[in-house]
This record gives sequence, C-alpha cells and structure tokens, in this order.
Amino acid sequence: MRTSLVIANWKLNGDAELLKQMAEHFHQSEIQQHVSVVVCPPAVYLKTADVLLNAIGIAIGGQNCSEFEHGAYTGEISAKMLADCGCNYVLIGHSERRSLFAESDAVMAGKVQQAQAAGLTPVLCIGETLEQREAGELEHVIAQQLSSACKEIDFENLVIAYEPVWAIGTGKTASPEQAQEVHRMIRDWVAKQAPETAQKIQILYGGSVKAENAAELFSQADIDGGLIGGASLDTQQFDAICQAAKDK
Repeated sequence: MRTSLVIANWKLNGDAELLKQMAEHFHQSEIQQHVSVVVCPPAVYLKTADVLLNAIGIAIGGQNCSEFEHGAYTGEISAKMLADCGCNYVLIGHSERRSLFAESDAVMAGKVQQAQAAGLTPVLCIGETLEQREAGELEHVIAQQLSSACKEIDFENLVIAYEPVWAIGTGKTASPEQAQEVHRMIRDWVAKQAPETAQKIQILYGGSVKAENAAELFSQADIDGGLIGGASLDTQQFDAICQAAKDK
C-alpha cells in the first residue's frame, strides 16, 4: 500500500523564523508520524531546516539541483551538496524552472540521474499548459516529459508530481476528476516501463492546493498526496493539508 506524501515548496519565500514556527507547530501536531512530510525551503536555509525539522521527523529537500556533479558552474548546487545538508529529496523540473530558466527535458534527465546517484529521491514535476490541454495534446505532453526525463533511472526511487501549469499560483485547481485522469495516465505509463513499480510509486498533485480542496483531491485513487506552494507558507493551513492526506 502506498503511503501519503506532502511536500512544501516555499519557492523564493520564507525565512529562519518560519522554520522555527513550523518546527514548534509540528512538534506538537505530530502529523508527521502518520504522513510523510517534506519541506523544501530556499537553499540558504537548508542547514537550519536540517537541525529543526529532520530532528522531529520532517524530511527536507532542495528546490533544484545541478545537472553536473561538480565544476566551474558558478551559483549551481549539486545533488551531493544537498545530501550533505541533510536533504532526502529534491524537486526537479518545476514548471517555473522550465519556463523562467529555459530548462529542457534533456536537462531534467541529467538532474534526475544526479539526484539518484547522490542518494536523493527526485520529485519530477510535469504538467501541461492550458493551450496544450485545449489543443488535445495533454497525453502527448505528459508522455514526452516522462520519457525524456526518465532515462536510465531507478523507478524505485522516484516521486512524480503532476502540476498543470495553468493551475500553479493562479488560484485555479484541476477538478478531482481531471487530476485523477492524468494521475492514472502517469501510472499507466510507469507500468509500461517498470511494471513492478507502478502500483508503488507515489504520484502527487500540485496546483493551488489548499486546506479547502485537499481532501477531495487526495481522495482520488491515484493521488498520493500533494506538492504545495503558497499554502505551505501558512503553518496552520499546511498542517490541515497534511491532515487531509492522513485521512486518506
């Protein structure tokens, strides 16, 4: 049986004080004893997160990693460096990395490989734009993003996050039925590549998930939790989302 997983992606937000508040809250809540919880703060706060969150059973992750192991790449952070900071996870391929920083599917493949080589679990983010969905290209886009990034990898150590681009930070959310349709599509794709893994791999939904809609989304058969953006900056709301994952 798959366990529920909820990941907080703080993006370019948050600070050490928010980490302290979250640590105090979850130390009392103890929801992390029932649901796998991960927090991905900005990289400069990873060591603080390691001290405060790993100690109470909340894993930490990087928001990105380099496709290179080392070298003259100013400003880059390798997967091994993230592991040295206490990370267990790393987000790869978020739509903001793809659109704002022109990261290609080929780049994603290198990052997934680097993450797994460093002992991290990559959280591969995929999703279509509204134009692609309306043009009937949804299945092609999802399959292309998966096949490009998942080359020579271990499917046993992978999380996939479906985030329709049109729902990220817009307040719009895919209906539970729309989300389930794509999650099933993703699981079917994995089944063709690694049949023994398809029913075990965790597939998360992301895109304007809030406390108010989390339970209905997480109730779908192939949705195993969420990748949470803005709502993860509110400790109470993030805890409520984790509670919804526990209830599943």
